[in-house]
Amino acid sequence: MFPLAGLVFILMRKASPRPACIYLFEHLISIIIYNKLIQANLMRSTDNAANAAAKLQYYFERQLVRIKSAEKFQQLLAMPPVKRWATVAGLFLLSQIVIFGGLYLIFGKIVVVGFFASILAGLATGLGALPALFFKNISNNLFNSMLGAAAGVMLAATAFSLLVPGMVYGNQIWPGNGIYVVAIGMLIGAGFLHFADRQLPHVRFDSVSGTQLQSLKKVWLFIIAITIHNFPEGMSVGVSFGSGEMKNGIVLAIAIALQNIPEGLAVALPLVGLGYNKWRAVGIATLTGLVEPVGGLLGITMVTIFQPLLPVAMGFAAGAMLFVISEEIIPETHSKGRSRYATFALMIGFIIMMILDNMLG
Repeated sequence: MFPLAGLVFILMRKASPRPACIYLFEHLISIIIYNKLIQANLMRSTDNAANAAAKLQYYFERQLVRIKSAEKFQQLLAMPPVKRWATVAGLFLLSQIVIFGGLYLIFGKIVVVGFFASILAGLATGLGALPALFFKNISNNLFNSMLGAAAGVMLAATAFSLLVPGMVYGNQIWPGNGIYVVAIGMLIGAGFLHFADRQLPHVRFDSVSGTQLQSLKKVWLFIIAITIHNFPEGMSVGVSFGSGEMKNGIVLAIAIALQNIPEGLAVALPLVGLGYNKWRAVGIATLTGLVEPVGGLLGITMVTIFQPLLPVAMGFAAGAMLFVISEEIIPETHSKGRSRYATFALMIGFIIMMILDNMLG
């Protein structure tokens, strides 16, 4: 509509000479029309995203009801508490033996270690959510400091455990071209998250240190966003282990785990503020981190089978992590004005990971 209005005004201007102020007025009208159209499109996109989040929440709640009404689940609830928990623990242990045993037989030790490390990194999200059992909110300075430290940790891990090794492996496979291969991977990784953010429901951190995400739909949009970002983070852990360098994998797993702690708190606090059971809020926060083992397993098996993909995969993981740091974490730490706490926390987090990388090296 804006181009059509502009064309009409141009034809009118050519048809009859008029003062400059009239032309200016016409262009202002065109700009106003264009802005109104943009606002309408943004409101429509927000409504669509909110509806998608509501449908997703309804789906999960419906599946939960189906599980609770299942005969086997009812039999489990009817057991004495000791027998019930012993049964759950036994089934869980059996499933882990099958999963890890199968991975060991098919891929070997390094895949098992990498998968286990990505699980621990994902579970750190639940660890970060535990304060929600005792508090409904935390101070902005504390939350910004946690996010700043997480950004510093991720920056150091990206540089020392992904980019530098990626260029080394790239030069081994394509002599002299390792840096370009890794750079291409970085652009692909950043483009992947950019596309995911545009296509899937998404809400930014938006000062979740208080209970300011008052809408349940917005909270679930935020949870979806965290889950989307956790997938490439888990993949980065798997890719690092897939390189065969245990040290890089351990450093990156620690970095992701530390970064997941404030994310878990960011998910749990708004849910508690909206009336969710505290333990249920912690459980939901933990589940957002458990997508990381999926990404970790995919990353480690992919580069284990296809070694030439290793430099590209490392660049992909680095690009995705840098995208999250620049797009989400750092802007949030300064969303209410400059935060010196977050700035120094970022530097401290970077230094800690730099020292850790040197110690393990």
